[in-house]
Amino acid sequence: MHSPPHVLLHLCCGPCGTHAVETLRPDHKVTLFFSNSNIAPKAEYDLRLRHARKLVGIYGVPMIEDTYDHDEWLEQVKGYEGEPERGARCTQCFVFNLCRAAKHVQAHGFDSFTTTLTVSPHKDTETIFGVGRGLGPFLAVDFKKNNGFNRSVELSAKHRLYRQDYCGCEFSQQARADADAARA
Repeated sequence: MHSPPHVLLHLCCGPCGTHAVETLRPDHKVTLFFSNSNIAPKAEYDLRLRHARKLVGIYGVPMIEDTYDHDEWLEQVKGYEGEPERGARCTQCFVFNLCRAAKHVQAHGFDSFTTTLTVSPHKDTETIFGVGRGLGPFLAVDFKKNNGFNRSVELSAKHRLYRQDYCGCEFSQQARADADAARA
């Protein structure tokens, strides 16, 4: 009997992982890869990690926790701090996180890797695909399709997973705070 391909799923957070795991599992063996050095402050990272671990319990899939190194991530995005969301800073962030996933795939014999980042309507899927394809055996799945974002919201509520209101980095958090202040 042929075993399904083993995919390493870069997991940005538990909520985005819900729909992605459901989508991949019929045809793939899935291992989660929590690699998010972009998340700040550390308390936010820890909260998202706790809910990623909760996802492991819900779906019964293994998860690898990458080393958190926010300083290294800041070096990756240096000079792009003022870029808008969906801009060059985000692309550098994708490069950082997906490069770590690709290295793990190469070192540990996975068939491919992909990312939950494509479930977000705030992330440019084609940019993510371009970055991923340039790094190795990337499985290009647009998790927004088939109402994926709304499904992730529904599943997050069902499983009581923490849903954040910014991507994770301090620059995104500040942009959110500035927009909220402008509306007030």
